[in-house]
Amino acid sequence: MIPKDTIIALATPSGAGAIAVIRLSGKNAISLASLVFRSVSNKDLKKVKTHTIHLGYILDGNTTIDKALVSVFKGPNSYTGEDVVEISCHGSIYIQQQIIQLFIRQGCRMANAGEFTLRAFLNGKLDLSQAEAVADLIASDNEATHKIAMQQMRGGFSNEIKLLREELLNFASLIELELDFAEEDVEFADRKEFQDLLNRIESVLKGLVDSFALGNVIKNGIPIAIVGEPNVGKSTLLNALLKEERAIVSEIAGTTRDSIEDEITIGGIGFRFIDTAGIRETTDEVERIGIERTYAKMEKAEVVLFLISAIDVLDHEASFYDELKKIRNKYPLKPLIALINKTDLLPADQIKSLKNKLNGLFNRDDKMEYQLLSAKTGTGIEELKTRLLEDVNAGVLRNNETIVTNSRHYDALLKALEEIKKVQLGMQEGLSGDLLAIDIRQALYHFGEITGEITNDDLLGNIFANFCIGK
Repeated sequence: MIPKDTIIALATPSGAGAIAVIRLSGKNAISLASLVFRSVSNKDLKKVKTHTIHLGYILDGNTTIDKALVSVFKGPNSYTGEDVVEISCHGSIYIQQQIIQLFIRQGCRMANAGEFTLRAFLNGKLDLSQAEAVADLIASDNEATHKIAMQQMRGGFSNEIKLLREELLNFASLIELELDFAEEDVEFADRKEFQDLLNRIESVLKGLVDSFALGNVIKNGIPIAIVGEPNVGKSTLLNALLKEERAIVSEIAGTTRDSIEDEITIGGIGFRFIDTAGIRETTDEVERIGIERTYAKMEKAEVVLFLISAIDVLDHEASFYDELKKIRNKYPLKPLIALINKTDLLPADQIKSLKNKLNGLFNRDDKMEYQLLSAKTGTGIEELKTRLLEDVNAGVLRNNETIVTNSRHYDALLKALEEIKKVQLGMQEGLSGDLLAIDIRQALYHFGEITGEITNDDLLGNIFANFCIGK
């Protein structure tokens, strides 16, 4: 599968800029570059040391295209494991195109999406999970996603899987060996040690599988649903959190008829806030559809913010508390925060009465809490952000634990866990070694799928097609 041709692509974003980087990789990368590059110190690129940078001119015959820096990385000590040349030229689109076309005429081929990283994988510079982490690292837009991608790219996740696979493979080899001596009825694999290994593998796999729920929402932004009756300040709260006029604010009830979403970063973690249509009885068909979508967004949210007007709490019976309990009963494990908004409209003595009334309502064994705020003035917004960070289980990030964010890895882990449970059950029922070996081989297969020790062309095509060209 290892290609022999030399590829070229723009490694920096397309468009004009201060500089652009054009990357070549392949067995002829350095020799082709030497044909069109004239060093200011008359150096021959074919004779220079690896990991060196040289100033000179890119020439097309007698025409000078640009003055550029050329970096030389000789295989196997390069990103791809092949000879690599990187040309740092001026960022003119015309210059970029002229240089790339020049090399294509010299025999280079335009790289496919992710082909440089694919070659790194094929040449053993990265395993498959590390290669996938490269794309996640490029796409990371906050501290949490960056930290997860870096941990995976350094091999934390794949090393964990490789160690488990290696231990399981050792026992599998002993059990397979027993099959050759079936008539002698001997056991090379200590069943007690094997059972301990299976229990340990099961525990690790369960932890990795469970981490996907957190990893997936961190990768895509933790969804926070802002719900409540019309005109309680949901859109104002969204605007206050985003610090921009993202949603229309009006005194007219029912202004928001569809959900509005936007994302911000709090404490290095991406939060995706969803302003929903106000919940009320209505005959308006469009508004009714919006309310249905509110419940759908609440279902998918990791945290629900339930807004109620402070004036409504003082002036009326606290019917909102019954609605709050319905949400709590429907989603007993989902963080639910009651936000008492519009406190800026109340004088100090009424604030005190409001707190007394709320303490009476919330001083029950309902596992529900409230927070006062004013979305209009911004009072309480920072406290809310701090509270959201506490409600989201980010401890594994702080402890540098492995978090699974890739759905392909999650699927392989689930299948490996299923096979391990089959082996455990077989051990309990006293199955013969040949039957145990079948399930062990399947577990090893799924481990290998994660790191790329077992793969196929279609899988690689699907993975690297999502990369940017030039990486």
